[in-house]
Amino acid sequence: MTYKHIKLPQGGKKISTVNGTLQVPDNPIIGFIEGDGIGPDITKASLRVWNAAVEKAYGGKRKIHWCELYLGEKAAGLYDGDYFPRETLDAIKDLTIAIKGPLTTPVGGGFRSLNVSLRQTLDLYACVRPVRYYQGVPSPLRKPEEVDVVIFRENTEDVYAGIEYASGTPENQKLAGFLREQLGAQFFEDAGLAIKPISPFGSKRLIRKAIQFAIDHNRESVTLVHKGNIMKYTEGAFRNWGYELAKEEFGEHTITEEALYSEFGGKQPPGKVVIKDRIADVIFQLLQLRPSEFDVLATMNLNGDYLSDAVAAEVGGIGIAPGANISDVVAVFEATHGTAPKYANQNKVNPSSLLLSGAMMLEYMGWNEAADLINAAYPKVVGEKFVTYDFARLMPGAHTVSTSAFGDALTAKITGNADDLARFEQERREALEQERKEREAQRVANPMEAMRASGRRPMTAAGIMSPIKSVAASATVEEAMHEMRQNNISSVLVQPDGSGQWGIMTQRDIVMKIVGANKSAANVNVSEIASKPLITVAADLSLPMVSQTMVENKVRRVVVEANDEPVGIVSETDLFHIVEEFGWEPEE
Repeated sequence: MTYKHIKLPQGGKKISTVNGTLQVPDNPIIGFIEGDGIGPDITKASLRVWNAAVEKAYGGKRKIHWCELYLGEKAAGLYDGDYFPRETLDAIKDLTIAIKGPLTTPVGGGFRSLNVSLRQTLDLYACVRPVRYYQGVPSPLRKPEEVDVVIFRENTEDVYAGIEYASGTPENQKLAGFLREQLGAQFFEDAGLAIKPISPFGSKRLIRKAIQFAIDHNRESVTLVHKGNIMKYTEGAFRNWGYELAKEEFGEHTITEEALYSEFGGKQPPGKVVIKDRIADVIFQLLQLRPSEFDVLATMNLNGDYLSDAVAAEVGGIGIAPGANISDVVAVFEATHGTAPKYANQNKVNPSSLLLSGAMMLEYMGWNEAADLINAAYPKVVGEKFVTYDFARLMPGAHTVSTSAFGDALTAKITGNADDLARFEQERREALEQERKEREAQRVANPMEAMRASGRRPMTAAGIMSPIKSVAASATVEEAMHEMRQNNISSVLVQPDGSGQWGIMTQRDIVMKIVGANKSAANVNVSEIASKPLITVAADLSLPMVSQTMVENKVRRVVVEANDEPVGIVSETDLFHIVEEFGWEPEE
């Protein structure tokens, strides 16, 4: 491909893909965009650190060949006022991976935002924002070290899709008339109107990427964040499509949170990622109070915008938050903050957001050893209070340094004893694994408390059911009683006999049909006293409907079915415990 201003470096090789999988050579060409305002300062400092990490990690066997690309003000100077040149977009697609500094959106129209335009033009549908705490960074949390999440934000839909109509315009009046007259909608006169598209396609490809990331990086869970209790057909649908996708495409690698408790007693099976969901307003509280409960979050555009910045504030602010916008393959990593023009060319600001986005880029390339060096060196330098002005004003006794000096300090740390840095990063990972085991032990020991603490409120039969225990129809009542005592349960299912029907035998059956009838438990088969047919409910039936089923059938427990097979039991006691632990409010 021939370019007008872009010059591909000699000796480098383009990244390719095979069946959607990156093929990264040892000498890849990576595009970089300096950005506007403080962009050149932070880019120069970061490039030195990235190069040092790659050199140290691979001893010269690998090297990035950097190719400068142009967007924003620098592009306008080269391309006759064009802030968004076509050849830069073509180059990003050709090179597959690029990284950029902050960009200024030109005043006077043409673009709502250069960043938004870049995402839409290249279909960079997943905004990925890892947020973790680096030791020594000032934080408002008491235990910021518990924050280590990766947020996958859908980039192309939701109210950010830009389908909106200003109050008083002909388009607004036409849409308002249609909504009122054809669909019976009610809203105030002269309201501005916006449409919130959430599609199965857009939702599933975002959630697919989040789940695959969790599998590839040995993450514990993926949480679907939504406001589906109110917006049932958009955000509620996002949640439902997420569960469908996990079951259909990742069934061997995932389990639901309901199954974690109901089938596995809170103990997470090896190699399984837990799929769960939380209401959007609740997740903000939980990410402050119990951040270690959450690992990978998948959500829609607006929720993701709020969450990304809010969680970043917990560990040092957006100024150090890395990020990327990714399509199926093409990825553009970026500084997540603005251009801060008043600090341009002052060599003053914190380069951390772009710098750590570069570490994220190295991980995306599979160059984890180089990324680990940066991630380990960063807290070492900050811990020595060798920081830029933004951190220095929050850290008594800090040494205020320039952008370039901060980069030099990181480079020196990386090129020093790499074994120390590797050990530091390994210790951090071991600590995270230990925390995971402790959470699992708490779930097993006290499932209800663990659910309540993690923000989970069971809403369906599957969410509160107890695992079933069954006995053969030919077993004696005495044998079944022994099974009940051993498992501390008040009922057992009775497997089908010649009638082909399942049955259930409860403690009440024994009292009434054995003791009350003065019969021998050793001489009566369970099939003789079991209740048939079973009163069953679907696994996804809501708890109010489960309760109603019990009342209508005058029973104290129901059997939960999935695919026409009994999978659990819900009793009055289970419902009582839910109300006791979580309280009860009518469903919205």
